[in-house]
Amino acid sequence: MMGIAVCRNIFLSPINFTTMLSKISFASRTLARNARGVATIQEVLKSQVPQKQADLLALKKEHGDKVLGEVTVDQCIGGARGVKCMLWETSNLDAEEGIRFRGHTIPDCQQILPTFKGPAGPENGEPLLESLFWLLLTSEVPTKAEVDGLTADLHKRAASLPSHVVPLLNSLPKDMHPMTQFTIGLNAAQTGSAFAKAYQDGAPKTEYHEYVLEDVLNVVAQLPEIAATIYRNVYFDGVVSKDTSLDYSGNFCRMLGYDDKGFDELMRLYLCIHTDHEGGNASAHATHLVGSTLSDPYLAYAGGLNALAGPLHGLANQEVLGWIQGIQKQMADEGKEVNAETITQFTWDTLNAKKVIPGYGHAVLRKTDPRYSCQREFALKHMPDDELFKIVSTIYEVMPGILTEHGKTKNPYPNVDSHSGVLLWHYGFTQFQYYTVLFGVSRAVGALSQLYWDRALGLPLERPKSVTPEFIKKFCESQ
Repeated sequence: MMGIAVCRNIFLSPINFTTMLSKISFASRTLARNARGVATIQEVLKSQVPQKQADLLALKKEHGDKVLGEVTVDQCIGGARGVKCMLWETSNLDAEEGIRFRGHTIPDCQQILPTFKGPAGPENGEPLLESLFWLLLTSEVPTKAEVDGLTADLHKRAASLPSHVVPLLNSLPKDMHPMTQFTIGLNAAQTGSAFAKAYQDGAPKTEYHEYVLEDVLNVVAQLPEIAATIYRNVYFDGVVSKDTSLDYSGNFCRMLGYDDKGFDELMRLYLCIHTDHEGGNASAHATHLVGSTLSDPYLAYAGGLNALAGPLHGLANQEVLGWIQGIQKQMADEGKEVNAETITQFTWDTLNAKKVIPGYGHAVLRKTDPRYSCQREFALKHMPDDELFKIVSTIYEVMPGILTEHGKTKNPYPNVDSHSGVLLWHYGFTQFQYYTVLFGVSRAVGALSQLYWDRALGLPLERPKSVTPEFIKKFCESQ
């Protein structure tokens, strides 16, 4: 009887049923993976591509004329918000649930993906970025041995950074914005593109994805040295040291000049949760759009980085940090304690001045961003007494109620940017102008994983239809 009751409860709850199916699917994939033994990421993808191609053709043939939604004039004028017009393999963003990477939530990933210390699970630390990279590319959860193989491969590929890139970065003005330098460095590394050479040599379309994969792996491998060179040049002595006995994130921390296991763990978490946020965000979409012209992954992701550099996209966390520090300074200047009451007054003063509260609200989400939640859990575990974290925590307690009362915010809950700057600041990473470069290192993993599948599935040049204001007016008047 107990079994019947449990089954009834599972099937009555859509969330439980979805979770159950996900676990069954994960278990079956795990069995298949264990039977396969240790494989390289190239071997896994080679086995998947033919079936994926066939599945997409079947989907198009059977359902190609079905309508996914309608486009309103507001959506046309308002940045195509909510228009379903992109195919995206690697992640999906739900308004209530948040991000799922290949069907797995962030807590799922923390439970199932290998960590630096070994098996999956929060007791062993945060997931390795390489493990999430494998998941996004293949849709499969890798073993620790497979992740170690990918780590070694990325370290090896990092050494192939063209010799002219670092001298070029060294020659750039120190006051040039780090994101501008980052884009320059990646564009300069494009001389090593395997896809660009293969295309020039006449490679057939059926092989494009093989060369794109080489570029994707190389770009992800080479970005840390480009990023670290910029950081060390602008803020320190220009010296970049490596430790390839560590994982991708740990080695990146050493290249930046940080030797702190706590910061290593933060960087693993930070890089993982910023990798992908479905395809409609500006940096992912820009990468997809530029890549659809058959620009190689270097050029395509340089487009994504330029989108990420915009104040409405990748610069948000430094704005949040500045706002929080503004609260702290004003309260200190006025001799007041930072608490729920004073933060409430500061918030209303901000809103009454027609200013936006940074870090709250999201274009899609209607609940607290799971990426915020996992960063909060990290802070509670590693830095519960940090003064800025205490302010962030108090803001979290009062802000949703204030914004709900204010009535002009669709989502009164915090997003990922509400927390990340405070965590970085705690570990002494105070150069907030550089924060977006960290975001850029991470987002490459998601955007370029999708770019691989764009070429493997033969997706076409992206070319939506635009309309003039006169067309819209005449069309609407004729209805």
